[in-house]
Amino acid sequence: MSHTERFSWRAERFAHLGSRGFSKALTRRQAASTMRVMRLLRQLRTDLLAGENLEIYTTALLSLVLAVLGVLGTVGGDVLAAATLATLALLASGMLGSRRQVAKLTAEVRARGRGEVSVADFLGKGKADLPEQVRAAQDIRIVGVTLSRTLRDLVDELQRRAVAGAVVKVALIDPAGSTPEEAARRSTIPDRAGMYRNRLLSSVDLLRELAETPGAEGRVEVRFLDFVPAFGLVLLDPQRPSGRIHVDIYSHSSASGDAVFTVLPHRDGEWFQHFQTEFDSIWEHGRPADASDGFATAGAGA
Repeated sequence: MSHTERFSWRAERFAHLGSRGFSKALTRRQAASTMRVMRLLRQLRTDLLAGENLEIYTTALLSLVLAVLGVLGTVGGDVLAAATLATLALLASGMLGSRRQVAKLTAEVRARGRGEVSVADFLGKGKADLPEQVRAAQDIRIVGVTLSRTLRDLVDELQRRAVAGAVVKVALIDPAGSTPEEAARRSTIPDRAGMYRNRLLSSVDLLRELAETPGAEGRVEVRFLDFVPAFGLVLLDPQRPSGRIHVDIYSHSSASGDAVFTVLPHRDGEWFQHFQTEFDSIWEHGRPADASDGFATAGAGA
């Protein structure tokens, strides 16, 4: 091959490689552009479904329509000017709403700094998401008086979790002693101790069924208390950073309902540890359920 031929071959080779490199770079840029458009469309869909930033999208759409109509000359100058003013009014309205939201948020932050926080900010009437939270937990601990409603709502999920390997610990007042009478007195209905016993019997039946679930042997522990706990507790994975503790403040009148609040380890470290210690103390002073209560010793725990 002559010098000229070799030079020509190299030139063609470099041109070919350069073309391939350019094609790859172009493909990468196209892919990046496509990804940006997809992200924008997903964000648009999320905002529209949530009803957020609607004034911004509406203003942008109207501005685009006005621009197109102005270029095409489809509408007259008066109509175009009026539509432009309407668009500006919509934009101003959205900005005013945003300023009000910022002002409200600022006032709330300042109030929190002064300790002027409404009790409604942290107390609720129930635990609506509790079944979903239990569904993902590996360590489930519950303390209460009769727990009739709690166990009725959670027993199916507790069975599934125990079969999947989760540990379930439940403590409630002892139906065999005088504690139901104490619970009745605390609730200002001293002549209704039988009601508490009936609720306890129903809860104990559910706990026996839970402890005897095939595949859950040894993972369900039950203890009975000879005192009425001052509050109810639901601990979910308390040893993990993602754990949480729900606290029920018991009312003296059942008709008024119980106030509930939630503590988290990363936000309420000291109080989270406090209620975790409270559970440990209650559990330590509880009587393990055994065969006399209708439980197999291994299933009830020790």
